[in-house]
Amino acid sequence: MLIEFSVGNYRSFKEQVTFSMVAANLVAKDKKLDENNVFEVDDDLKLLKSAAIYGANASGKSNLAKALGFMRWFMINSSKETQSTEKIGVERFKLSTETEDKPSFFEIVFLMNGKRYRYGFEATRDKVVSEWLFYVPKSRETKLFERKLDNISVSKTYKADGIQQKTRHNALFLSVSAQFNVKLAEKILDWLTNRVKLVSGLDDRGYRRYTVNCLMNNKNKNEIIQLLKKLDLGFGDIKVKESEVHADSLPSELPDEIKNFIIKNGGTKATSIQTMHQTFDEKGNSVSIALFNLDEQESEGTQKVFALAGPLVNTLKDGKVLIIDEFDARIHPLISRAIVELFNSNETNPSNAQLIFMTHDTNLLSNKLFRRDQIWFVEKNRYGATDLYSLAEYKVRNDASFESDYIKGRYGAIPYIGNLNHLIDSHV
Repeated sequence: MLIEFSVGNYRSFKEQVTFSMVAANLVAKDKKLDENNVFEVDDDLKLLKSAAIYGANASGKSNLAKALGFMRWFMINSSKETQSTEKIGVERFKLSTETEDKPSFFEIVFLMNGKRYRYGFEATRDKVVSEWLFYVPKSRETKLFERKLDNISVSKTYKADGIQQKTRHNALFLSVSAQFNVKLAEKILDWLTNRVKLVSGLDDRGYRRYTVNCLMNNKNKNEIIQLLKKLDLGFGDIKVKESEVHADSLPSELPDEIKNFIIKNGGTKATSIQTMHQTFDEKGNSVSIALFNLDEQESEGTQKVFALAGPLVNTLKDGKVLIIDEFDARIHPLISRAIVELFNSNETNPSNAQLIFMTHDTNLLSNKLFRRDQIWFVEKNRYGATDLYSLAEYKVRNDASFESDYIKGRYGAIPYIGNLNHLIDSHV
């Protein structure tokens, strides 16, 4: 389970922003929200099942997802996919001269196998400045390793002594540890790879492929099809077909390099996805089934919901974490709400999966759907730095209209649009 994620530039200039899934000590208007939207880890820790992040365009919502995506990639790959001369892909804060050469900060707090872990690092484009891993075996946080530049101190529990000398200045010790078969490091990277999913609401190619594979391999197939039916997309079933494609059957306008690749590999496989629709006679009786090509005959919204169906079902069944940027793009507000309600339910989310999404959809800003601590806002200050804060930080009545107050600017995180009356000169 995800507990917290923090990111920022050099901390003496601006404190890093922290996003938290820890439930605040508050009571929602509807007691059912407290019962369904929150789950208890132990006597001291309760976590949220979902959270929505709002903000104006260019406020930094997507950067939060990108930062977590980079952190995950660097943790998994820095020891094996980078060379000693390569730069680290951190992006410094470019609007302050004070932070030009200062490190970027990343930290994640998570639950794995019932124990709480806190891992993080600071890095510039040239080197890892610091790195740390702590955990709570019983009641007190204990160090597993800590790094200051090339000086790495390791506890006996971590069982990685001797690997310090094998760690490059631009690679993470955690990543190197996993490469040298340190069991705990392998488990952490496996958790991050398989338990936390990051998807973009604007680019569905990757997770669409996942949904197709689930249907072809009968993995959660019935649940995926049932979900699509319940969301009223207009079709009753799905047909997925895979066929061999050879060079002589390719379109003539296809680039030569693609043709040559297919020839070299002796052909490739193409997947067609068809939705099945009922056809009716003049009396309204069902007479046959019509097949629609998903890409050519279904809407972009239907295509996106289809792509999301596999990750949604997998996340709910296995109690994983799903993070979706631009969640509302091409999806009807009622479908967005239905997806959120799947997570905010003890019945449909018994494994305590977590959904985190970035959105502009104010229809979801409701005290009937969310507790205040599940609603987050992103706003840039006058210096261009991003601030992240929760609605729980405001004194708001439980019966207040979250949507109306947000649009009125009471919580910030909205665009302040100038006077557009004279934008077009009508005398030209």
